[in-house]
Amino acid sequence: MMRDPPGIVLVRSFRSRDWSVHTYRYVVLLVTFIAYTSYHASRKPSSIVKSVLNSNNVESGGRNAYPWPVGDVFSVRELGNVGEDKGWAPFDGEDGTSKLGEIDVAFLACYSIGMYVAGHLGDTLDLRLFLTGGMTGSGIFVGLFGMGYFWNVHAFWFYLVMQMVAGLFQATGWPSVVAVIGNWFGKRKRGLIMGIWNAHTSVGNISGSLLAASVLEYGWGWSFIVPGAFIVVGGIIVYLFLAAYPEDVGFQFLNGSGDTETTVPTDVEALQNEQPKETKEDGRVLQSASGNRRSIKLIEACMIPGVIPFALCLFFSKLVAYTFLYWLPFYLSRTAIGGEYMSVKSAGNLSTLFDVGGIVGGILAGYISDKLKARATTAATFMYAAIPSMILYHIYGNASKTTNILLMMTTGLFVNGPYALITTAVSADLGTHSSVRGNSRALATVTAIIDGTGSLGAALGPLLTGFLSTKGWAFVFGMLSLGALIAGLLLSRLVIAEIAERAHKPAVSGQHNPRADASQPLIHDQRQQH
Repeated sequence: MMRDPPGIVLVRSFRSRDWSVHTYRYVVLLVTFIAYTSYHASRKPSSIVKSVLNSNNVESGGRNAYPWPVGDVFSVRELGNVGEDKGWAPFDGEDGTSKLGEIDVAFLACYSIGMYVAGHLGDTLDLRLFLTGGMTGSGIFVGLFGMGYFWNVHAFWFYLVMQMVAGLFQATGWPSVVAVIGNWFGKRKRGLIMGIWNAHTSVGNISGSLLAASVLEYGWGWSFIVPGAFIVVGGIIVYLFLAAYPEDVGFQFLNGSGDTETTVPTDVEALQNEQPKETKEDGRVLQSASGNRRSIKLIEACMIPGVIPFALCLFFSKLVAYTFLYWLPFYLSRTAIGGEYMSVKSAGNLSTLFDVGGIVGGILAGYISDKLKARATTAATFMYAAIPSMILYHIYGNASKTTNILLMMTTGLFVNGPYALITTAVSADLGTHSSVRGNSRALATVTAIIDGTGSLGAALGPLLTGFLSTKGWAFVFGMLSLGALIAGLLLSRLVIAEIAERAHKPAVSGQHNPRADASQPLIHDQRQQH
């Protein structure tokens, strides 16, 4: 059996008894929230420091030329010691912007590729130790990027390599935290819980911006070192307090991972009052150590019905979402809203409301999918609704700032809602599905396949936008609308299966299971055919 987390062992020694399953769930939610908040925080420094590394990105006019939160919030004196007047070689030339873009693409490419490997390793190794190592490695290489300032490094390959290796370590995060949440929470309220929990993405983006900007005046290197230290501290918290598997702390079959179908409770709430490490009359502990389970192979995970359609759907969903993430501030600063052009600082502030709508969308999508027990239908509906919302935003968003805000938040709701749902609840559903029952681990692998495929789209969208925007923003929004349409269509087969199940008419003849999850009808039918 895996060794208990040291922090939990220490707490037990003071309390002389173990936590209840409720307390473990709260701790798991908190620790994983902190973990992925620190992951996203460590990704933000490059966006804050770009205006310093390449002086062409900075408007004239002193410290107030910097976008939020660098401007009036933190700059108590002129930023003369940062080196923003001349930039930082090799990013200060005419091709500096291109080189910064190459670093971003290299990071996302390594992140996407590393996701597939990290998912399998996460299901093979102890998730707590794997996540701790990934966070520590991320912090080290993010910090080394910043050390280039103090070491006076001006070689492009140095910064490129640091970002590429950091991207590989960053890939350890998402499959691991989703796997842990999936281990502890059943499917009944998983969508709502994960919709709220997924707010760590926005919290991490905001905290990373604040951390990087708060020390920028002392040298841009500190903007990487401080967030790097933050994720290392998060890794220590994970090592001390994260119980990655319920069975490792005495809860058996908490998420339906038992040996036989008859012993698996349909709903995790049935075990809420169970005490950890209870024993039978013969003294045997009622638990199955996670170390006894085998990991699932990558090909096996791909064969789980629903994995490939959702992975391809997320490819196009992330393509749309990340295009807004990378290009929305630029679009706002180049578009006359109410007859006036806004500054870079104002555009940066205004664009954060897209993420606010996204948080609401993630929670709403999770809640609706729980109520309807239809993940695919919910995700597809949101993607279809994103099409008119993006078109309306492009046509009428320049009417006034109020109109722009309302349409932008609405667009963020529909764009980010399915993205959040697929990367959290759907991944956890498929990773704990009955087709992989029997002492197997699939959560991290399935999550890696889905989110890794989606991350390829995240890299492609902004890249295409850079080309299409030169021909006109109508082409960009046309591409985004097409991407949303394809994302919805890719889920059509699963949507039909869900509708048929809800109408008590399975799409293919077979025994009906009224308590199956959203993708269960399709899975059950395929197993019947074989």
